[in-house]
Amino acid sequence: MGTEGRREQRVEGVSGMLRTFAGGRLFGTRSGGDEPTVLALHGWGRTHRDFDAVLRPAGASELSAIAVDLPGFGATPPPPEPWGSADYAAYVGAVLEEMHLPIVVVGHSFGGRVALHLASARPESVRALVLTGVPLLRVRPPRRPPLAYRGVRLLHRAGLLGEERLERARRRYGSADYAAAVGVMRKVLGRTVAESYEAQLDTLACPVTLVWGADDVTVPVAVARAALERLAGDRAGDAAELVVLPGVGHFVPLGAPRELRAALERHLR
Repeated sequence: MGTEGRREQRVEGVSGMLRTFAGGRLFGTRSGGDEPTVLALHGWGRTHRDFDAVLRPAGASELSAIAVDLPGFGATPPPPEPWGSADYAAYVGAVLEEMHLPIVVVGHSFGGRVALHLASARPESVRALVLTGVPLLRVRPPRRPPLAYRGVRLLHRAGLLGEERLERARRRYGSADYAAAVGVMRKVLGRTVAESYEAQLDTLACPVTLVWGADDVTVPVAVARAALERLAGDRAGDAAELVVLPGVGHFVPLGAPRELRAALERHLR
């Protein structure tokens, strides 16, 4: 029997009991004994396990939370077509029916894109956002592909080079994420990296905490500062704050789980 329609299927996983949510459509884990009040969304190429030390640290109480594998990662199958982050948010939104609303959503990198859309689309269901390493705004123009790759692409379009040669160029000149992505996920990546989130930032109705690694070279602190300035300028009454962590890079859930948990707990009081 497939997972569709089986709300509480459980499979033994490395980090505990792997479950299905949203009618069997999403895999992930649940921590804590009460109704979940935290939803954790991981970054590109990652899984729910990135939040283990945040939600269920050794020697400390577990937060009541759900951490999912987003479609195309971990145990969750990829989407049927090239989704954008708004599509991901609409799909993940079904999990909220299994939680104690309103919730706090924590999103890292790609998961933060999804979290932002979720909070914007369902303001009554999200009490706060905790975002880390999320490319919220463009602070510099997008980098053009290398000249050599553009040449290969033009020759391919002209029918002078085959698909295999173009794929080799993609893997050589593209990002590590692009090279690792296969099938529909490569198109998902291409679509989401072109997105920007001014409209969502402007319409947020909940407090936002940005937790950033000072050494994040993937999404520099300048992005967080620009987002904070926009949040502070466009909203009245709701808190927006930035916490910068010295010596921490892009993977805050792994490099600074205690600090990320502290940000969550401030919104859960």
